[in-house]
Amino acid sequence: MAATKVFAARLAGLVVLGPDGESIGRLRDIVISIRYDRQQPRVLGILVELPTRKRIFVPMLRVQAIEPGAITLTTGTISVRRFEQRPGELLAVAQILDSTVRVADPELPQLTDADVVVVDLGIEQGRTRDWVVSRVAVRERRRLGVGFGRRGAVHVVDWAMVRGLTQTELNLPGQDVTQLLEQFEGMRPADVAHMLRELPRKRRIEVASAFDDERLADVVQELPENDQVELLEQLGVERAADLLEAMDPDDAADLLGELPAGEAESLLALMDPEDSEPVRRLLEHAPYTAGGLMTPDAVVLTASTTVAEALARIRDPELTPALASMAFVVRPPTATPTGRYLGCVHFQQLLREPPANLVGGIVDTDLVQLRPDAPLTAVTRYFATYNLVCGPVVDAENHLLGAVTVDDVLDHLLPEDWREQDEDQHDVHGLPVVEGTGGRA
Repeated sequence: MAATKVFAARLAGLVVLGPDGESIGRLRDIVISIRYDRQQPRVLGILVELPTRKRIFVPMLRVQAIEPGAITLTTGTISVRRFEQRPGELLAVAQILDSTVRVADPELPQLTDADVVVVDLGIEQGRTRDWVVSRVAVRERRRLGVGFGRRGAVHVVDWAMVRGLTQTELNLPGQDVTQLLEQFEGMRPADVAHMLRELPRKRRIEVASAFDDERLADVVQELPENDQVELLEQLGVERAADLLEAMDPDDAADLLGELPAGEAESLLALMDPEDSEPVRRLLEHAPYTAGGLMTPDAVVLTASTTVAEALARIRDPELTPALASMAFVVRPPTATPTGRYLGCVHFQQLLREPPANLVGGIVDTDLVQLRPDAPLTAVTRYFATYNLVCGPVVDAENHLLGAVTVDDVLDHLLPEDWREQDEDQHDVHGLPVVEGTGGRA
């Protein structure tokens, strides 16, 4: 049975398997991202040693199951670029274990003001499928005379109770941007993007380089296209490829579409095939068409899915509200391009049905589908006509290719420089600012 709570040190040396059971290598460490406050650190991925002794990074999203004897990946196709540690990243086993820290736990008064040693880190998977460091196993240091000692008791405490494991206390590389990153904690990506654009160019690159891939992807997707291209060019090709892997496929395709064909192809070649394939499919469509606007990451179900299962899929916090408004029902396979498209199920309809019912019994087969070559004007009329925020894109052979959401439609309807115009002409509450008055209209 796959575990959702494990200790890092106990995973070291486990064999890493592909989905068909073939051995890929062995886990040597776990890569985590220490935050700039006392929030639980995110587990970014695992460090795998290949039979050639080369060490590569595998994102946690590629980990399907952690079991007592092995770790299984969701795919056998992974990037074999050599692992290079970035600012803000730490290796759990190599860099955190054996660190001297202090514990401020009222339930363990004997540890107050005493140096203790980290012997293990407890990681667990949350409802969002993200893994975090939640617990720290520490050992007391007991001395028996000068130069002699014996092993003390081991205690497992919450991460927040440990002092000495924050970014500042560990003095990690990239500390020159610590204060800025602290300001960005908890902010929405669009707001971070706005603040990032106001920084000097050099400072902007330093801050972007210190973000982990997921956070940087969220922010970059909110930048104007010219700023996206500039940032991508400054990151270097390998980091740029990692960033594109973390971006939504439609946003990655839009960004690559702004680059010269040769540069775009070089970056696609560096990406994991599992991430680059949907981006390549999107690039086959003209930018201002349903195919160019769509995302392949829609909620796709089979007719035998229960209402309860469908609602669980829609509750995924990684989904945007627009994508969560509708699920699409197809014959297998459910990965886009799917088997035969059967229809859609609206979120509100799912809420009205008993949990045990099958979605096949409530499929809306009457809603018109968009063709991938439908122009932007037709897509806009489609949303207005049917009062939708999400719609299916289906090809001539009746395969579901993806879904268009209203946010992407608006993004392409507005002028290319709409972000700059909004920043210049409106305050943060959306009220127009009157020049020369120092106030609002």
